[in-house]
Amino acid sequence: MTKPPNKTSKHTHTVTHRESKKMGEPDDFPLFETKLAKGRTLFKLYAASMAMGICLICVYRATHTPEKGKTGRYLWIGLFMAELWFTLYWLITQLVRWNPVTHQTFKEKLSHRYENMLPGVDIFVCTADPVIEPPLMVINTVLSMMAYDYPSEKLNIYVSDDGGSVLMFYALLEASRFSKHWLPFCKRYKIEPRSPSAYFAHASPINNEWSSIKNKYEEMRKRIDDTTSLGKVTEEMRKEHKGFQEWVLGSNKNDHQAIIQILIDQRDPEARDTDGKSLPGLVYMAREKRREWHHNFKAGAMNALIRVSSKISNNPIILNVDCDMYSNNSESIRDAMCFFMDEKRSEKIAFVQFPQHHDNLTRNDIYSNALMVINDVELGSLDSYGGCLYIGSGCFHRRDTLCGRIYTLDTKINWEKQNHKEITESIDVIENECKILASCNYEYNTQWGKEVSLSLSLTHTHTHCSIYLTVYLQMGLKYGCPVEDIITGLSIKCRGWRSVHLNPKRKGFLGLSPTTLLQTLIQTKRWAEGDFQIFLSQYCPLVFGHNKIPLRLQISYCCYLLWAANCWATLYYVSVPSYCLLAHISLFPKLSSYWFLPFAYVFVGKYAYSLGEFYWLGGTVKGWWNDQRMWLYRRLTSYLFGFCDVIFKSMGFTTSGFVITSKVSEEDTLQRYNKEIMEFGATSPMFNILSTLALINVLSFVNGVKWVVMDSDINGFSELGVQMVLCGLIILINIPLYEGMFFRKDNGSMPSSVTFQSTILAVLFCALAII
Repeated sequence: MTKPPNKTSKHTHTVTHRESKKMGEPDDFPLFETKLAKGRTLFKLYAASMAMGICLICVYRATHTPEKGKTGRYLWIGLFMAELWFTLYWLITQLVRWNPVTHQTFKEKLSHRYENMLPGVDIFVCTADPVIEPPLMVINTVLSMMAYDYPSEKLNIYVSDDGGSVLMFYALLEASRFSKHWLPFCKRYKIEPRSPSAYFAHASPINNEWSSIKNKYEEMRKRIDDTTSLGKVTEEMRKEHKGFQEWVLGSNKNDHQAIIQILIDQRDPEARDTDGKSLPGLVYMAREKRREWHHNFKAGAMNALIRVSSKISNNPIILNVDCDMYSNNSESIRDAMCFFMDEKRSEKIAFVQFPQHHDNLTRNDIYSNALMVINDVELGSLDSYGGCLYIGSGCFHRRDTLCGRIYTLDTKINWEKQNHKEITESIDVIENECKILASCNYEYNTQWGKEVSLSLSLTHTHTHCSIYLTVYLQMGLKYGCPVEDIITGLSIKCRGWRSVHLNPKRKGFLGLSPTTLLQTLIQTKRWAEGDFQIFLSQYCPLVFGHNKIPLRLQISYCCYLLWAANCWATLYYVSVPSYCLLAHISLFPKLSSYWFLPFAYVFVGKYAYSLGEFYWLGGTVKGWWNDQRMWLYRRLTSYLFGFCDVIFKSMGFTTSGFVITSKVSEEDTLQRYNKEIMEFGATSPMFNILSTLALINVLSFVNGVKWVVMDSDINGFSELGVQMVLCGLIILINIPLYEGMFFRKDNGSMPSSVTFQSTILAVLFCALAII
């Protein structure tokens, strides 16, 4: 897949670097600018006032602790510990949010100055299961990547199919043929987005060519859907390409040979679209899998892609995306290049991370999958401390940093002198050589996925003083963690690099979010488990990053690595005040006491700011309420199970695994999702926990109301009023859960077994409190 001689792009402004000098443009004019976010003074005043309120709460807890032997002393101390944890975590989040920045790119200047020197880009698309991640969805992502507004001869797309599915290969073969028509159409009319499925779902006919392209797409879609439904490729189809011979009898997704097929070879004179322009390269890879070898999930696939692509194209920039994350902005590559090619500030930038957005969210985002605050506030804030996290998709990397390069003063690439990899071997020879790179035992006794220490002795030129350093080298993505992306990004930063978080107005990538509650909680559980595993390992930023990255960045990482640890304080706050309400034990100041004011201020201030921030970011009031519900549900289930799994794993009881979030929903499930009806419909320990706690708070609240109203105990209400309000809020936030348990009859309602078990547990809990 050798690059042919560069051709002049149709993009506006195509002058060389030297020509730009002659035209009078400053050679060092920045290709991007960084701005501080607005409203920071107001935020800092708010944070200071909240800190004062929190301090007063801590003073109250410390000075009003019940005496020894008094009822509720240890419950009070437990609540104090929970509040201290909330305080610590709040301080970490304020540090993360303290100084957010935004970036703006100047793509016109990039084109004017460097159009003929733009570097090649290798694009990695990872998929693992043709059932959960349908081939049609994958090829729509691939076609959107092929259609970038970027010189096609400088693009190579690599698809890693960890399922080793012949159906996926067939779909890619179909996509390679359709691309000859699709790419010229996209560039001629400058359409957005360039995923055929996403585009035709909303676009209106513009001319006869539009109708012709849509018909070709529908015909291709039908062939792929029919083949997928059939579950196999017919003998006639097998004759269309030699690659089908690679699927031998007896192979399956967990046991098969390495398969490398170059579907579009840029050296081939036939690899042209209908306008006669070069097509991007397209390569299918299914790395070898054997049951006796651990394949290291997505990290293993990425490392195999790095090796295979280095043999075929070896482009200096790598973009990796999940198979459902199609390109929504055809200029995203040019946005990223503004950072990599800036004359003054590019030398330390290792990767440019775009946020993960989704195109199937409901208006009020019932499962809070948009993660608006994280994407729009927190990740941008990390840029001011040395760079955002690598989050596994929608990320542009320098190839050399993924391969373990340490930052030095000579790491800046001279794009004008960049040489492309020239290959003279035939396709068959290249494919066979790449099979070795994708074999399951290739990494044995190598640095791939591991980190090794290396001692260096550096001598100062003038003083001749020697400095001894120990550096850590790592080839590719790190193994041994469910969130290999986070730990890989941290390792890169510890080698002296930094990163950039870019969130342009037109979203760079759009994917599919989970459409059921259980899928959302399982996905979050995997994230929380992996993050907490990092925190307890040698790669904890506070240890591994010591003297390598700024202290503020070390602490900021903990905002995510400690997700799982939030479960216990939250669980305590949801259950113990309800228990004490049943037992008539007061844990908060009286409503008539001055000590009630800091509690009220912190509560109202926190949620008022949260609502305002959410609305300012483009959310709705109902969406914010859904976000608060999911905040609670994630902490009580995903974080709890993630925390326990990490502890059990460290004790040798369990091993971590990679769970793929399904991208396919049944028709009735999808209809309920679009109507924003919460989906239960399955038995899960997570639902048992949520249901039990919801019922406990109902019973406690009813008992409290009975006590106040029927017994006319106004003084008791003053003492337990805060606990009653807390129970009431938990009841309000759980209304969809109560509906699923007792009022709905559809397939998405709570299973009766879960309702029965939760009711028994809640009654026993309340009986214990009353006794």
